[in-house]
This record gives sequence, C-alpha cells and structure tokens, in this order.
Amino acid sequence: MSQGPKSQSLIQNTKCECGHQNPVGTVLCEACGKPLTEEAEAQPILEMRYDGVARRSQKANPGLIDRVWNFFSSVKVAIYLILITLIGSSLGTIFPQESTFLNIDGSVYYKQEYGTIGHIYYLLGLSNTYTSWWFVLLLIMIGASLVICSLDRVLPLYKALSRQRIPKHMSFLTRQKVVYQGAVEEDGAAWVERVKPVIRKKGYRVRTDGGTLLAEKQRFSRWGPYILHIGLIVFLLAVLARNLPGLHMDEHMAFPEGEPVHIKNTSYYLMNDGFEVEFYTEDDLPNEFKGRGKVLPKRFETQAILYRCDANCDNPAAEPELVEVTRHNIEVNKPLNYEGLKAYQFDYDLTPILRSVSPVLINRKTGEEYGKIELSIGDPVKEYEAGEYRLTLREYYQDFGLGDNGEPVNLSSRPNAPAYLFQIEGPDLPGEGIRYFYFPKQVDKERFQQDAINAQLAGGEVLFDLDVQGMEDVDFAASTTYLNIRVDKAMPFIWVGAFIGMVGLVMGFYFHHRRIWLRIDEGTLTLGAHTNKNWFGLRREVSAILKQMGIDVDEKSLDNNRGSQS
Repeated sequence: MSQGPKSQSLIQNTKCECGHQNPVGTVLCEACGKPLTEEAEAQPILEMRYDGVARRSQKANPGLIDRVWNFFSSVKVAIYLILITLIGSSLGTIFPQESTFLNIDGSVYYKQEYGTIGHIYYLLGLSNTYTSWWFVLLLIMIGASLVICSLDRVLPLYKALSRQRIPKHMSFLTRQKVVYQGAVEEDGAAWVERVKPVIRKKGYRVRTDGGTLLAEKQRFSRWGPYILHIGLIVFLLAVLARNLPGLHMDEHMAFPEGEPVHIKNTSYYLMNDGFEVEFYTEDDLPNEFKGRGKVLPKRFETQAILYRCDANCDNPAAEPELVEVTRHNIEVNKPLNYEGLKAYQFDYDLTPILRSVSPVLINRKTGEEYGKIELSIGDPVKEYEAGEYRLTLREYYQDFGLGDNGEPVNLSSRPNAPAYLFQIEGPDLPGEGIRYFYFPKQVDKERFQQDAINAQLAGGEVLFDLDVQGMEDVDFAASTTYLNIRVDKAMPFIWVGAFIGMVGLVMGFYFHHRRIWLRIDEGTLTLGAHTNKNWFGLRREVSAILKQMGIDVDEKSLDNNRGSQS
C-alpha cells in the first residue's frame, strides 16, 4: 500500500504538460525545460549542472548491480578513494622502498637501520607499498569510479545537449541566473531575425523557431572533465600494466669486468668489457675537499657490450649462444639504450673480486678427489657433476650473513661473502643425500666456521671438502660496475594519458559553454542565459547584445534576484 503513491508520483513525473514523455528521474523536461519535481519547482534558480537529465544512479528501487553503480558514481566516494590513496602513498615514503636497494633482505635491513619502527614498517608490507595488493586495489577502484562517474553523467548529458529544442517554458527562462524581461514594439519573429547576426558576431551558433531563439557556443567545453577522466583512466591502466611481466623492470645489477651477465626476465646479456675512472687532482678539488685526503671521481665509464641470446637460453647445461647487438660507453646520464632497455651507470668498485672458482670435491676419509666443478660468483648453475657425485645448489648467497634468529640471510647483491648450500648425492650417502655449505673465501670459512656448520648439517662428521688446488683455479675481475637496468614499455601510454588529461583540463578551464534562450510573447521579450563558468562575462555579453538592439540595460540588473527573495 505504501508504494502505490510513490509509484504513481513517479509515473506522473515522467509526463510534461508539453506532451513530452521523459525518463523516470528527469528533473527538467527534456523538451521545454519545465521543472517536473516539487524540489525543482521550489528552486528560485534552476540547477543546470546536467540539464536536469535522468541518471542511472538516481534509479528508484535499485538492485545489487545498481547499488554498486551508485557507490562508484558518487563524487564523494571518488574523493575519499583519492584521499586514502594519497595517505597510502605518503606512508610509502617514510622509509626507502625495497625496490631502491640491491636485493637486500628486508627482514634484516629495516630492523638494523631503523629499529623496531622499521621492523614494524616491513611487517606491515609498507616497504613494498606501490606494488602491494591494497594499493593496486585502490588504483583499480579509482579507475572504476572514473569510468562509472563519467558514464553516469556524460551519456545522459550528451543526449540532452544533442536534442535541445528551441522553444522553452517560461518558468525555465525566468529561473536562469541571467534573466531579462522587457517590451519590444515590433513583431517577435522580425525582432528575432534582426538579433541573429548580432549574436552570431559573438561566436554563437544560432537557431530560431518563430519568435523563439537558442544561441550556443563552446559546447565542447562540457566534455572537458570527461576527456580528463579518459586521460586519467589511460594513465592508471598504464601504471597498473607496469606490474605485468615484461612491461617494467627497475633493477640494480653488478657486472664484473669481462663476464656477460644475464639480465633477468629478458633475452639479453650485458658485459662490462672494461672500466675507466678519472679522479680529480688535488688542484681541481673544490675548496671544501682540499687537504682532507679525499679521492673524488671526475668521470667513470663502462665499456658495455649488449648481447642477445639466440639459443640455449634456458638450458643450464649448455652455453648460451650470444649475438652482439650493440656497444655503448656508459657514463652518468649517458645510458645505453636499446629497444626500450636502458642501462644507467650509478656506482663502481675497483676492488678485485672473485668471478669464479673451480674447487675439487675431496673425500675426507680416503683423500680421493672426484673432479673439479666451476662455480660462478654472479650466476651459478643449479647442478654439478663431480665423479660419481651430484651437487645440487639449494641456496646461493652473494653476501652471506646471519639474522637475529641465526638463519642465513643475504645482506646485499654485492659478492662480499659468497656462499653456496649444496645437496650432495651419491654412493654411501643417504637416499636424499647430505647438505654442505661452501665459502670460496678463506676468511669467510673461518669467520662463519664452515666445518662447524657442515658437521651440524651432516649430523656429526664432515664427509667431504670442497677445495681449490691453486691460484689457477681462481678467476678475479679487476673491477665491477653497478648499473641500473630499466625497461618501461608502459611509459609511452603514461605520457599519452597525461596528454589526454591535459587536453581535458584546457577544454574545461579555458573555454565556457554559454547558452542564450529568448522568446517573445505578445510584445514581451523574455531572455534567459546560462554558462558553466564566468557568469560576469556572460552577463556582459548579453548586455552588449541588448544594447545593439536598442535596449539599454545595466549588466548588473541582469542578475536574477529571485534567489534572494523569501
């Protein structure tokens, strides 16, 4: 019983006295502009934001899909989502993100550097804020809000503006913000024909119907906010696409001199073919550094060769077939750039470092040797054969260390303390084999007590040794260069989105949609005008048009004062 009157009022609301059937939810008649609801009828000045058109978000008795639509079509919801995203973004700037470091162990680094607060920061996942699920979800929700907000408004608005009728209801004209009423002596149609060229000189497109007129200009500016939304949607999609494999990479990698290093997730290898550094002399140093024994680099350069792998790329048992694609001397701000892959110089190390070692597997009891295995410091393979024994690499640490709980951790990507954890399988060993830790550097063997670790792993006695027989089994790199490898195939789309958004901003901010309606009834001229911006300019324009038609009116008197009357 309670829904009967409501349903009846909605049905009555759709039919205007002019005979036009309006969609449910329409506030102003699409044909003549007459207010259709009690709220609109009570307004002294009409709300013209969407020309009173019906929108889906105003649907009565909404279902589940409609409720979701209504949620995302709300401008308030969009603002809240943006504010939450801004707060989340700011949280990600409290401490450096993990992606800015060379493969650190976040569980160790943040606690060591920033204490308990840093550890909590890491546990909350804020050290990877911009790739976290909740941040990505916020961006998706903002994108959904932009799409639904736009569709909810732009489609009805386009329909209303593209089907505008020239004659308008008297209450529509007299409830505009700029209004004029006065007497004219000549015939209405003749007066309208005389005013047409005057209005056209102001840049308006003019249409007439007897004694009525509609003049309009710069309608395209109404689409500015929606063009901006399209730009933002393209921008957000491009940002989200950067998380897809192959579209974005920002890695810091070490390249020992003379050894091609595989760039992960690509088919490319890059080799440091030589490194040069030039230092400032004492005379060239800035005054604040003179006499302090400071050594400052003036210029450093990596002679880089980029290779493409054409065969055996994913086969650890075979050497990859590399084909040179380009060479470039990389300096600061002069990166190597090849088909979207960029390599930036950002650091170097002149300390000779291990590039590879070739230890021999030795049985401790019998002294029997089972052959050499070649271990790469930068990119070791997974499996090795030493006589009858198979060594499978379980873990590899470039900079071995122990965490607070005594567990092995990787402190950085620099080969300061390389360590290998093998699973050894073969004769006279349990079915699953035994685990064995190997430190190539003697200082690390002693510091981390290699024999004690291996005795604990073996459950008592250490059965094997891995040992180099001489310096010919050790390969050093004279220098190591550290490069920032970047791939960003989504960046062009980010720029496209930014450009589209800028076009929308210019359309919306620097152009104004202006409309003038007028009608002459029995010698009385009624004029109403509307704009979405710069009312003073519209008022001045209307005043100038009337003066050219012989009607001298003060532009301030064109303001509709109905809104100030009680």
